Amino acid sequence: MLPASLALGLALGYPLVRQVVLSLQEFGLAQQFGQAPEWIGLGNYRELLGNGELWPVVLRTVAFCFVNAGLTFAIGLGLALLMTRMSKVTRILTQCGLLLAWAMPVVAAMTVWQFLFDTEYGVVNWLLTALGGDFDGHSWLLDPWSFFLVATLVVVWMSVPFVAFTLYAALTQVPEDVVEAAQIDGAGARQRFVHVVLPSIRPVLLVVVLLQVIWDLRVFTQIYTLQKAGGVSKDTNLLGTYVYTLGIKGGDFGMAAAAAMFMLLLTVVLTAPYVRMMLKQERDA
Repeated sequence: MLPASLALGLALGYPLVRQVVLSLQEFGLAQQFGQAPEWIGLGNYRELLGNGELWPVVLRTVAFCFVNAGLTFAIGLGLALLMTRMSKVTRILTQCGLLLAWAMPVVAAMTVWQFLFDTEYGVVNWLLTALGGDFDGHSWLLDPWSFFLVATLVVVWMSVPFVAFTLYAALTQVPEDVVEAAQIDGAGARQRFVHVVLPSIRPVLLVVVLLQVIWDLRVFTQIYTLQKAGGVSKDTNLLGTYVYTLGIKGGDFGMAAAAAMFMLLLTVVLTAPYVRMMLKQERDA
């Protein structure tokens, strides 16, 4: 185990340590060309926390994360329940469709979504206009609210297959005799679901929710691509694109590293309750 553990520790530990060190230095474009970085301690963190741009981005990120995680979980659970009641042919066709959506590369999927919501030639504007709405030439990406509506559609569409497949696999492992016993004892469909099915798949539910929260906090590609397609970066930045803006666009890699560490801390804080529930359940088991 020791060689594998050392290799894993080096692969995961070095980038994290390097990022911590970078966040404590003034590291800009000059340092990229060989100038020695200046050690400034917590200066980047003080400047970051005092920056008026950070907190709106944090609130936006947390709200976007929980809305997307909640929608993804609800739709994925609904599809998983439906798949348990579908015929074999219908279930296989549904699973193939979900698999194709999940396997599609992010950039390719974003190209399709951009065409759908295109201002001049988008199918969405054409359809809504045909239905009587005033959407001719409407730009979905200029307004932050409609921008995040599109972003939510994209992120949820790409995340639902994982949740649906995982929960469907868990639902197939629920003991049928326990469900039948509850039905014989007079429990209705809702009671069986709440008091028998959900407790049986609780460990899987916790893992799915935990992963979904982490993934939705780290969303970058979808937001960045939509910003490039016409969104206003200042009003639509999430933490992932904010770190990119500080480092790659702004050239302040020390500040970007501090923002990335802040993002890591936020992820730990938001996921800690789920981790505690998982550990408690493991101890009880």
